[in-house]
Amino acid sequence: MRGTDKKTQEPIYNFTSVDQVHNRVWKVSAEQDILFLLNAFEQIGEIYIADGHHRCASAVKVGLKRRQEDPMPTGNKEYDFFLSVLFPDNQLMIMDYNRVVRDLNGMDAEAFLQKISGNFQISKPQANVIVPAAKGQFGLYLENKWYLLEAAKDICSADVVEGLDVSILQRYILEPVLGIKDPRTDKRIDFVGGIRGTEELERRCHDDMRIAFTMYPTSIQELFRVADADRLMPPKSTWFEPKLLSGLFIHDIMN
Repeated sequence: MRGTDKKTQEPIYNFTSVDQVHNRVWKVSAEQDILFLLNAFEQIGEIYIADGHHRCASAVKVGLKRRQEDPMPTGNKEYDFFLSVLFPDNQLMIMDYNRVVRDLNGMDAEAFLQKISGNFQISKPQANVIVPAAKGQFGLYLENKWYLLEAAKDICSADVVEGLDVSILQRYILEPVLGIKDPRTDKRIDFVGGIRGTEELERRCHDDMRIAFTMYPTSIQELFRVADADRLMPPKSTWFEPKLLSGLFIHDIMN
């Protein structure tokens, strides 16, 4: 059984979005095509939630709550499902997900650098942008100067989660030095996707932030290892491209 080559047909949506990405959408509704896709999905060994796992967990919680409150649950109602999009891993790119922080937690620049020097080797300051070239490296932008930070070996962990660069930064700088205990809720920190460039980091530090960190991108293999260990990625660990246009598809799970 073969499915219909939908891409030879006229799409139901065909437009270029404001970010200059060309979007085309085909609807699959013929039974033969649906059965073909179902069979194809059955051949897939693993599917990983690579982005939006916290939103997925929230959708599951809402669905379970709705099921408990429903006097006639069937397991096949709208709240039993949520929307997702699948990409082959060889067509995904993980970019850096950088951090900017509003202040130095009461310290001046010299005191801050001294505070982190026990766990990081700090390069001489320079004017040129520093982008990490390897795992365990971080770029630091502070008072119009760039520094390269290299994590000491004794703070690098073999644990699949604690060994991630985002975990190292959180555990040894953001929380103990800058006082950011929960990056998901603390208003003093913000996150800048790598697609926006280092110019955005410098702009934010000249506007409403004080310090910026450039990150080495998390790898697909690191993400797989975390999932295979039945663990969760830390928040704002990965910036994936391509991204589906927000709001292009909506599934109302409350009905």
